[in-house]
Amino acid sequence: MKILIKNGRVVDPANNLDQVCDILVDGAKIAKIDVGGHLLKRCPPSGGAQIIDASGKIVMPGLVDMHVHLREPGREDKETIASGTKAAAKGGVTTVLAMPNTSPAIDSLEAVKLLKDAIKNIAEVNVLICGAITKERAGKELADIAGLKKAGAVAISDDGVSVDSDELFKKALKQAKEQDVLITSHCEDKILSNNGVVNYGFTSTRLGLKGISKESEYKRVQRDIDLAAQAGARIHIAHVSCSESIEIIKKAKKKGIKVTAEVTPHHFSLTEESVLMYDTNFKMNPPLRSKEDLLVIKAALKDGTIDAIASDHAPHTENEKEIEFDRAEFGVIGLETEMAVTITELVNTGLLDWRALVERMSLNPARILGINKGTLSVGSDADIIIVSQEKEWVVKKEKFVSKSKNSAFIEKKLKGVVEHTICGGKICV
Repeated sequence: MKILIKNGRVVDPANNLDQVCDILVDGAKIAKIDVGGHLLKRCPPSGGAQIIDASGKIVMPGLVDMHVHLREPGREDKETIASGTKAAAKGGVTTVLAMPNTSPAIDSLEAVKLLKDAIKNIAEVNVLICGAITKERAGKELADIAGLKKAGAVAISDDGVSVDSDELFKKALKQAKEQDVLITSHCEDKILSNNGVVNYGFTSTRLGLKGISKESEYKRVQRDIDLAAQAGARIHIAHVSCSESIEIIKKAKKKGIKVTAEVTPHHFSLTEESVLMYDTNFKMNPPLRSKEDLLVIKAALKDGTIDAIASDHAPHTENEKEIEFDRAEFGVIGLETEMAVTITELVNTGLLDWRALVERMSLNPARILGINKGTLSVGSDADIIIVSQEKEWVVKKEKFVSKSKNSAFIEKKLKGVVEHTICGGKICV
């Protein structure tokens, strides 16, 4: 099948491209890019091409989301590969990294193979697999990292928990370096976070809820980066939430340490004040922090200290969320809103231009994961999205494709709509 995308503003930082172009997709690949807009003459409708008029719209590589919980196997009541990847396509995400905190955990060659088989048969978009660092994510014994890589895992993480043992984590980093596999780190010292549920400070005191200190995050960020430096390994810091963590990452980069980092849309658009009504859709880990932390996060996105934006899509059932704040699960969904929140909060405010957005949401995540995505080069996979920048919409609970509805943006007015998602040359949306 051929698809001809006409007259769109094509933004592709990998090729230093930002201008009106035509793109011809032939099968699963990008066949031609034409700046002069003459491809229609070379590929008329009678030639079998489906024509998409992208006039006035942004055409860019599909998003690469490095932090997604698809919940399969084990918690298909929350999300499945089918529902999660449909939600991804709706939000313009053409590649997701599926995290390993499933039931059972993705901690073995066999578990990766079973998940790969399910993905092959069901997934609407590309799904990459993140294996566990330790067996059962228990932090006691390393998983077979070489076996996970051989089976197809592109990264490892005990996501949701941190590996507390310095010795064990350093050993994992050394093996990850040997296998050329990325470690992505959930940075939380459980002793310091002390079963808290919101940011430690005025808000936690006012609500009478236990607080999670920033120290519980940034001290573990420092430790993990130090151990990575000692091992000479790459490390990726997940869902950064506070200014101290960002300062540590900035200093590490200046020293030449191989560290990258991500933030979520909820951490650059919302603050701890959102929890004042005890709405559990604002309960996440790490928690929403102060306005000062939010401003530092935005500055770090602008200056490149933060490499990537990822959703940390964490679906939960209503009976896990619509209960007392202390008892509710941590986490929010984000696949269907991450692009619009980023446009609304960062692009339309002038903080980031479109080139920087594509870098943070497509190109950089692809490079961090070592995959050939995030570009519209001729011959590359036809993972393309077409976006209306100014179109407004209101987030409605009943409109989510995700199986769970626990969004922090319900009833929020956003700008930016993904009009079409093309994944591997197939029109998904």
